Amino acid sequence: MLSRAEGLAYWLAVAPLTARLPASIAYRVACWRADLLFRYWAAKRSEIVRNLRLVLGDEVGPDEAKRLARGVFRSISCAVIDVMLLRGRARPLGKLVEIRGREHLDAALAGGKGALLCTAHYGSHISAFSLLHASGFPVTTIGRWYAPDVSYAERRIWDFVYVRRVLRHRQRPSIEPWPGRVQVAAQAAAVLRANEVVAICSDAAPLDADRARAVEVPFLGGHARLLPGVVTLAELTGAPVLMTFMHRSADYRHQVLEISPPLPLNGETTTAFGRCVAAMDAAIRTSLADWFYWYQTEDLVSLGLLPAGTSTRATAAADVS
Repeated sequence: MLSRAEGLAYWLAVAPLTARLPASIAYRVACWRADLLFRYWAAKRSEIVRNLRLVLGDEVGPDEAKRLARGVFRSISCAVIDVMLLRGRARPLGKLVEIRGREHLDAALAGGKGALLCTAHYGSHISAFSLLHASGFPVTTIGRWYAPDVSYAERRIWDFVYVRRVLRHRQRPSIEPWPGRVQVAAQAAAVLRANEVVAICSDAAPLDADRARAVEVPFLGGHARLLPGVVTLAELTGAPVLMTFMHRSADYRHQVLEISPPLPLNGETTTAFGRCVAAMDAAIRTSLADWFYWYQTEDLVSLGLLPAGTSTRATAAADVS
């Protein structure tokens, strides 16, 4: 309850005010806040350390896992400042972000079949889509804003502090793929037929109702169950798939938004999707702390990266083992 109250206060008051300060100060405050959470929220810190070590195994030792866990707190805290800098036409954030590969997206749209941007829950991916829209590309996202068990009151708060700030930088309302909504593919196809951009995070943990459609692919040294929806849409519409990642620099305020050339989609759906997953894997490994799912044990279990039954309750030994 205390962590939720602190998070709400940060979103409602601290971050909006801090984002009005010079960027160097705003992101420094975000990092200070993250360091305090890392120090005093021992349960979450231990949970993240444990998740890193269980998934990555011998790749990450105890000290490195602690360093990365601190980085996870910082990445999430700074991403809130990114959202606050989307005010107006997103120019405050745009001044801090270098976009590389715009020519690839321009060339894709010149084909007249729209474009699919594929990314992971890595870095400030939501703000990246907002920046692209503000810079002239008509972007619509596919994704769920809430977990299935979020209450109505929590949704209203989340709408106020977060969703409204992001949706103002979208061409159309987000397409939310809840179970039973068979019109999702049709909605996305309509966007692509209008020669617009559809963005999707392809590392999303599948809901129980979607597990039958998930495929198993190599990911982060193990195997993950992921939905190949981005490739299925590309096969149905002929739209190219471009990988897109937002990388944060060492000073935390400057970022680089990279857009790749279109991926080859030849072969079976699983084979083509494997190329998307390999690109996500490579991007995440450039800065492991910027992948959001280290923070969410339940999602790591749903992805198949942690065994079923892994508890969200971290033991004290996780910090030292």
